Amino acid sequence: MAGRVQGKVAVITGGASGFGAATARLMAAEGASVVVADLQDGPGRQVAEEIGTAAVFVRTDVSVEDDVATAVDTAVGRFGRLDVMFNNAGIVGAVGPIDEIPLEEYEFTMGVLLRSVFLGMKHAARVMKAQESGVILSTSSIAGVMGGLGPHVYTAAKSAILGLTRNVAAELGPWGVRVAAIVPGNHATAMTADVSVGDHTAVERAAEVFRERKTPLRGRAGVAEDIAQAALWLASDDAGFVSGTALVVDGGLTTGSREAAERGQGTFGARKPLIRQAGLRGIG
Repeated sequence: MAGRVQGKVAVITGGASGFGAATARLMAAEGASVVVADLQDGPGRQVAEEIGTAAVFVRTDVSVEDDVATAVDTAVGRFGRLDVMFNNAGIVGAVGPIDEIPLEEYEFTMGVLLRSVFLGMKHAARVMKAQESGVILSTSSIAGVMGGLGPHVYTAAKSAILGLTRNVAAELGPWGVRVAAIVPGNHATAMTADVSVGDHTAVERAAEVFRERKTPLRGRAGVAEDIAQAALWLASDDAGFVSGTALVVDGGLTTGSREAAERGQGTFGARKPLIRQAGLRGIG
Protein backbone atom coordinates (compact mmCIF):
# COMPACT_ATOMS: atom_id res chain seq x y z
CA MET A 1 0.00 0.00 0.00
CA ALA A 2 1.52 3.32 -1.07
CA GLY A 3 0.95 6.69 0.54
CA ARG A 4 0.75 5.43 4.12
CA VAL A 5 1.84 8.81 5.49
CA GLN A 6 0.48 10.91 2.63
CA GLY A 7 0.35 14.60 3.56
CA LYS A 8 2.03 14.16 6.93
CA VAL A 9 5.04 16.16 8.10
CA ALA A 10 7.90 14.50 9.99
CA VAL A 11 10.98 15.70 11.84
CA ILE A 12 13.65 13.00 12.00
CA THR A 13 16.67 13.57 14.20
CA GLY A 14 19.80 11.74 13.17
CA GLY A 15 18.31 11.89 9.70
CA ALA A 16 21.63 12.06 7.88
CA SER A 17 22.53 8.38 8.23
CA GLY A 18 21.50 4.96 9.51
CA PHE A 19 17.96 4.53 10.79
CA GLY A 20 17.19 8.21 10.33
CA ALA A 21 18.20 8.44 6.67
CA ALA A 22 16.38 5.21 5.83
CA THR A 23 13.25 6.51 7.57
CA ALA A 24 13.43 9.92 5.89
CA ARG A 25 13.64 8.31 2.45
CA LEU A 26 10.86 5.82 3.16
CA MET A 27 8.46 8.34 4.67
CA ALA A 28 9.04 10.71 1.76
CA ALA A 29 8.38 7.86 -0.68
CA GLU A 30 5.14 7.20 1.20
CA GLY A 31 3.94 10.79 0.86
CA ALA A 32 5.40 12.69 3.82
CA SER A 33 7.33 15.94 3.93
CA VAL A 34 10.48 15.56 6.02
CA VAL A 35 12.80 17.73 8.09
CA VAL A 36 16.20 16.01 8.20
CA ALA A 37 17.66 17.18 11.51
CA ASP A 38 21.30 16.27 12.08
CA LEU A 39 24.69 17.65 13.08
CA GLN A 40 26.30 16.21 9.92
CA ASP A 41 25.98 18.98 7.35
CA GLY A 42 27.17 17.20 4.21
CA PRO A 43 25.34 13.88 4.62
CA GLY A 44 22.22 15.63 5.94
CA ARG A 45 22.00 17.98 2.98
CA GLN A 46 22.61 15.06 0.65
CA VAL A 47 19.67 13.09 2.06
CA ALA A 48 17.40 16.13 1.77
CA GLU A 49 18.55 16.80 -1.80
CA GLU A 50 17.95 13.17 -2.78
CA ILE A 51 14.38 13.44 -1.51
CA GLY A 52 13.77 16.76 -3.25
CA THR A 53 11.27 19.50 -2.48
CA ALA A 54 9.51 17.36 0.13
CA ALA A 55 12.56 17.61 2.42
CA VAL A 56 14.68 20.23 4.11
CA PHE A 57 17.88 19.86 6.13
CA VAL A 58 18.26 21.65 9.46
CA ARG A 59 21.61 21.49 11.23
CA THR A 60 20.71 20.27 14.69
CA ASP A 61 22.64 19.47 17.84
CA VAL A 62 19.98 17.38 19.54
CA SER A 63 21.41 18.09 23.00
CA VAL A 64 20.74 21.83 22.54
CA GLU A 65 17.18 23.00 23.16
CA ASP A 66 17.24 25.91 20.72
CA ASP A 67 18.36 23.58 17.92
CA VAL A 68 15.57 21.07 18.57
CA ALA A 69 13.02 23.87 18.82
CA THR A 70 14.26 25.25 15.49
CA ALA A 71 13.85 21.87 13.77
CA VAL A 72 10.24 21.68 14.97
CA ASP A 73 9.53 25.29 14.04
CA THR A 74 11.02 24.69 10.60
CA ALA A 75 8.57 21.86 10.00
CA VAL A 76 5.65 24.08 10.92
CA GLY A 77 6.97 27.11 9.02
CA ARG A 78 7.93 25.21 5.87
CA PHE A 79 5.20 22.57 5.69
CA GLY A 80 2.43 23.96 7.90
CA ARG A 81 2.26 21.36 10.70
CA LEU A 82 4.03 18.55 12.55
CA ASP A 83 2.57 15.04 12.45
CA VAL A 84 5.58 12.89 13.34
CA MET A 85 8.52 13.56 15.64
CA PHE A 86 11.11 10.77 15.45
CA ASN A 87 13.71 11.19 18.20
CA ASN A 88 16.31 8.95 16.64
CA ALA A 89 19.74 10.57 16.90
CA GLY A 90 22.22 8.53 18.86
CA ILE A 91 25.81 7.57 19.64
CA VAL A 92 27.48 4.69 21.45
CA GLY A 93 28.97 7.17 23.89
CA ALA A 94 31.00 6.41 26.99
CA VAL A 95 32.50 2.92 27.10
CA GLY A 96 34.27 1.13 29.93
CA PRO A 97 33.98 -0.25 33.48
CA ILE A 98 31.61 1.68 35.72
CA ASP A 99 34.48 2.78 37.98
CA GLU A 100 36.45 4.25 35.08
CA ILE A 101 33.89 6.31 33.15
CA PRO A 102 34.63 10.06 33.39
CA LEU A 103 31.69 12.17 34.52
CA GLU A 104 32.01 14.44 31.50
CA GLU A 105 31.66 11.45 29.18
CA TYR A 106 28.58 10.30 31.10
CA GLU A 107 27.01 13.75 30.81
CA PHE A 108 27.84 14.10 27.11
CA THR A 109 26.39 10.67 26.33
CA MET A 110 23.20 11.33 28.28
CA GLY A 111 22.84 14.67 26.52
CA VAL A 112 22.82 13.07 23.09
CA LEU A 113 20.82 9.97 24.00
CA LEU A 114 18.28 11.11 26.60
CA ARG A 115 18.16 14.90 26.88
CA SER A 116 17.57 14.93 23.13
CA VAL A 117 14.51 12.69 23.48
CA PHE A 118 13.13 14.85 26.29
CA LEU A 119 13.63 17.96 24.14
CA GLY A 120 12.07 16.34 21.09
CA MET A 121 9.03 15.28 23.08
CA LYS A 122 8.74 18.69 24.71
CA HIS A 123 8.79 20.71 21.51
CA ALA A 124 6.70 18.25 19.52
CA ALA A 125 4.09 18.31 22.28
CA ARG A 126 3.69 22.09 22.18
CA VAL A 127 2.71 21.82 18.50
CA MET A 128 0.78 18.55 18.62
CA LYS A 129 -1.36 19.50 21.62
CA ALA A 130 -2.55 22.57 19.72
CA GLN A 131 -3.28 20.41 16.66
CA GLU A 132 -4.83 17.66 18.82
CA SER A 133 -3.00 15.07 16.76
CA GLY A 134 0.45 13.67 16.12
CA VAL A 135 2.87 10.82 16.77
CA ILE A 136 6.08 10.97 18.80
CA LEU A 137 8.54 8.13 18.25
CA SER A 138 11.90 7.51 19.91
CA THR A 139 14.67 5.01 19.28
CA SER A 140 15.52 2.86 22.28
CA SER A 141 17.57 -0.36 22.10
CA ILE A 142 17.56 -3.98 23.24
CA ALA A 143 20.21 -2.73 25.69
CA GLY A 144 17.34 -0.89 27.37
CA VAL A 145 15.42 -4.17 27.75
CA MET A 146 18.14 -6.63 28.78
CA GLY A 147 21.33 -6.19 30.74
CA GLY A 148 24.78 -6.85 29.34
CA LEU A 149 24.05 -5.83 25.76
CA GLY A 150 25.49 -2.32 25.71
CA PRO A 151 27.76 0.13 27.53
CA HIS A 152 26.52 1.33 30.91
CA VAL A 153 25.52 4.90 30.07
CA TYR A 154 24.00 3.91 26.73
CA THR A 155 21.95 1.26 28.54
CA ALA A 156 20.78 3.74 31.17
CA ALA A 157 19.63 6.21 28.52
CA LYS A 158 17.89 3.61 26.37
CA SER A 159 16.09 2.23 29.44
CA ALA A 160 14.97 5.71 30.43
CA ILE A 161 13.53 6.33 26.96
CA LEU A 162 11.09 3.46 27.53
CA GLY A 163 9.86 4.91 30.81
CA LEU A 164 9.59 8.40 29.36
CA THR A 165 7.64 7.03 26.40
CA ARG A 166 5.04 5.40 28.67
CA ASN A 167 4.67 8.48 30.85
CA VAL A 168 4.35 10.97 27.99
CA ALA A 169 1.87 8.68 26.23
CA ALA A 170 -0.26 8.75 29.36
CA GLU A 171 -0.17 12.55 29.39
CA LEU A 172 -0.77 13.25 25.71
CA GLY A 173 -3.48 10.70 24.97
CA PRO A 174 -6.27 13.19 25.80
CA TRP A 175 -4.97 15.42 23.01
CA GLY A 176 -5.03 12.56 20.51
CA VAL A 177 -1.24 12.35 20.43
CA ARG A 178 0.33 8.88 20.29
CA VAL A 179 3.77 8.13 21.75
CA ALA A 180 5.80 4.98 21.14
CA ALA A 181 9.35 3.64 21.12
CA ILE A 182 11.22 1.42 18.68
CA VAL A 183 13.67 -1.11 20.11
CA PRO A 184 16.31 -2.15 17.55
CA GLY A 185 18.55 -5.18 17.98
CA ASN A 186 21.71 -5.87 15.99
CA HIS A 187 21.32 -3.81 12.82
CA ALA A 188 24.05 -3.05 10.33
CA THR A 189 24.64 0.71 10.31
CA ALA A 190 27.69 2.96 10.29
CA MET A 191 27.65 3.08 14.09
CA THR A 192 27.50 -0.70 14.56
CA ALA A 193 30.03 -1.23 11.76
CA ASP A 194 32.46 0.95 13.69
CA VAL A 195 32.00 -1.25 16.76
CA SER A 196 31.82 -4.66 15.09
CA VAL A 197 34.43 -4.43 12.30
CA GLY A 198 36.32 -1.25 13.21
CA ASP A 199 35.25 0.72 10.14
CA HIS A 200 32.16 2.92 10.06
CA THR A 201 32.10 2.83 6.26
CA ALA A 202 31.99 -1.00 6.09
CA VAL A 203 28.25 -1.41 6.62
CA GLU A 204 28.00 -4.31 4.17
CA ARG A 205 30.84 -6.14 5.91
CA ALA A 206 29.09 -5.59 9.24
CA ALA A 207 25.88 -6.97 7.74
CA GLU A 208 27.74 -10.10 6.71
CA VAL A 209 29.11 -10.53 10.23
CA PHE A 210 25.61 -10.10 11.65
CA ARG A 211 24.16 -12.60 9.17
CA GLU A 212 26.73 -15.18 10.24
CA ARG A 213 27.06 -14.60 13.98
CA LYS A 214 24.74 -11.93 15.42
CA THR A 215 21.20 -12.99 14.56
CA PRO A 216 18.72 -15.66 15.70
CA LEU A 217 17.25 -15.66 12.16
CA ARG A 218 19.53 -17.70 9.96
CA GLY A 219 20.97 -15.71 7.08
CA ARG A 220 19.06 -12.51 7.97
CA ALA A 221 20.86 -9.45 9.30
CA GLY A 222 19.03 -6.49 10.74
CA VAL A 223 19.29 -3.45 8.46
CA ALA A 224 18.33 0.20 8.77
CA GLU A 225 15.29 -0.32 6.55
CA ASP A 226 13.78 -2.64 9.18
CA ILE A 227 13.62 0.26 11.62
CA ALA A 228 12.34 2.59 8.90
CA GLN A 229 9.46 0.20 8.23
CA ALA A 230 8.64 0.06 11.95
CA ALA A 231 8.66 3.86 12.18
CA LEU A 232 6.50 4.14 9.07
CA TRP A 233 3.88 1.80 10.49
CA LEU A 234 3.80 3.50 13.89
CA ALA A 235 3.53 6.91 12.23
CA SER A 236 0.72 5.82 9.94
CA ASP A 237 -2.99 5.65 10.63
CA ASP A 238 -2.66 1.85 10.47
CA ALA A 239 -1.25 2.10 14.01
CA GLY A 240 -3.93 4.55 15.11
CA PHE A 241 -4.70 2.72 18.37
CA VAL A 242 -1.06 2.04 19.32
CA SER A 243 0.42 4.23 22.04
CA GLY A 244 2.64 3.91 25.09
CA THR A 245 4.31 0.78 23.80
CA ALA A 246 7.71 -0.33 22.54
CA LEU A 247 7.99 -2.17 19.22
CA VAL A 248 10.93 -4.59 19.39
CA VAL A 249 12.67 -5.21 16.05
CA ASP A 250 15.47 -7.61 16.96
CA GLY A 251 14.92 -10.90 15.14
CA GLY A 252 13.73 -12.44 18.39
CA LEU A 253 16.95 -11.90 20.36
CA THR A 254 15.26 -10.59 23.50
CA THR A 255 13.05 -13.67 23.67
CA GLY A 256 16.13 -15.60 24.69
CA SER A 257 16.74 -16.88 21.17
CA ARG A 258 20.39 -17.62 20.56
CA GLU A 259 22.56 -15.91 18.01
CA ALA A 260 23.71 -18.24 15.20
CA ALA A 261 21.92 -21.21 16.81
CA GLU A 262 21.82 -24.58 15.13
CA ARG A 263 18.38 -26.02 14.44
CA GLY A 264 17.11 -27.93 17.45
CA GLN A 265 19.89 -26.55 19.60
CA GLY A 266 19.20 -25.95 23.29
CA THR A 267 18.33 -27.82 26.47
CA PHE A 268 14.71 -28.25 25.40
CA GLY A 269 15.27 -28.37 21.64
CA ALA A 270 14.96 -32.16 21.26
CA ARG A 271 11.97 -34.41 21.97
CA LYS A 272 12.19 -36.13 25.37
CA PRO A 273 9.68 -37.88 27.65
CA LEU A 274 7.43 -35.62 29.71
CA ILE A 275 9.18 -34.48 32.88
CA ARG A 276 7.00 -34.77 35.98
CA GLN A 277 9.50 -34.15 38.75
CA ALA A 278 13.09 -35.02 39.56
CA GLY A 279 13.78 -38.57 38.43
CA LEU A 280 10.29 -39.23 37.01
CA ARG A 281 9.44 -39.18 33.33
CA GLY A 282 6.32 -39.88 31.27
CA ILE A 283 2.61 -39.87 32.05
CA GLY A 284 2.30 -43.36 33.54
